[in-house]
Amino acid sequence: MHIPLVDLKSQYEMIKDDIDEAIQRVVDRTIFIGGEEVAAFDREFAEYCETEAAIGVSSGTEALRLALIACDVGPGDEVITAPSTFIATVEAIAQVGATPVFVDVEEETNNIDPDLIEAAITSRTRAVIPIHLYGYPADMDRICDVAKRHSLKVIEDAAQAHGARYKGRRVGGFGDAGCFSFYPGKNLGAYGDAGAVVTNDQQVAQRVRLLRDHGRRDKYEHLILGYNGRIDAIQAAILRVKLRQLDRWNDARRSINCIYRELLQDSHVRLQEEGPTVEPVYHLFVIRSNDRDQLRESLHDAGISTGIHYPIPLHLQPALWHLGYKRGDFPVSEEIADKVVSLPMFPELSQDAAQNIAAEIVEVRNAWVTKSR
Repeated sequence: MHIPLVDLKSQYEMIKDDIDEAIQRVVDRTIFIGGEEVAAFDREFAEYCETEAAIGVSSGTEALRLALIACDVGPGDEVITAPSTFIATVEAIAQVGATPVFVDVEEETNNIDPDLIEAAITSRTRAVIPIHLYGYPADMDRICDVAKRHSLKVIEDAAQAHGARYKGRRVGGFGDAGCFSFYPGKNLGAYGDAGAVVTNDQQVAQRVRLLRDHGRRDKYEHLILGYNGRIDAIQAAILRVKLRQLDRWNDARRSINCIYRELLQDSHVRLQEEGPTVEPVYHLFVIRSNDRDQLRESLHDAGISTGIHYPIPLHLQPALWHLGYKRGDFPVSEEIADKVVSLPMFPELSQDAAQNIAAEIVEVRNAWVTKSR
């Protein structure tokens, strides 16, 4: 057998007619930038996220960058975030002229540790970016409480958490802005790059709308200097089709999660812990293994693809050496980076395939544990 980490072709085949019709609709109208498809997606995604506004942009990275600017974060400011994530989070911080400041993550959830945020705050701190890593919501009550006491902006990195809930509410709407990526492999993925900013603050929404489209209010009237950060109409049309399937797809991911969790209980691997206040969407299903490389090799030999998200924590990335961090500064993030393995996770993964993956892990790990005794 061969089981991929992600299977976008299977998903397309299930919604092919609707996708093809949506693309053809844009082509027939010949409105490829802006227009009704973009306006409709903005409305529909805001409704889905339970926020006052959503603004489609060209990527998840651009969503973060424009949200930071719209929240008045810029040169000389500091932004607190976690080193256990993709580099786009800190790229956006650096691109607006601010400095990323890292704090470690919780061992149980892989998300930013709220107890460590306060000690990292200085007179230059302007914002906090919690990351809902792997589709698992961060502890927004505690994070927002610290931010409120220190008058900090909160910008949620929800790039992997489309539809996730914290205490019954969709993520993205807790802070001043929430940022989503629609990279093709995401729970809600475009057929190219795309992203969105959601917010309940109309001033933030209006600024992001201006910033994404050259700062213009009318075709040749520009209120501010902005960017070319627009979402394409074809991507908006595709996302409108897929948005209607998102809850069903997330439910399928939850079913796969249940299979993995039940069958891996005695496999000598560590699973991400789940609390009663969160409803994750399992963009990734990540385990930790002391014998990661050997485990991945054995799964590969069995036809099972795996990944590592992420093997190098951001404070140890060559591009960020100038920040002055070193190995040992964030031990939890480093340990996670050394042990994590991502298992196949996509809505079309069959229950039989998920059971086979778990059974293979149990067999491999139990054999190693027995051998080491």
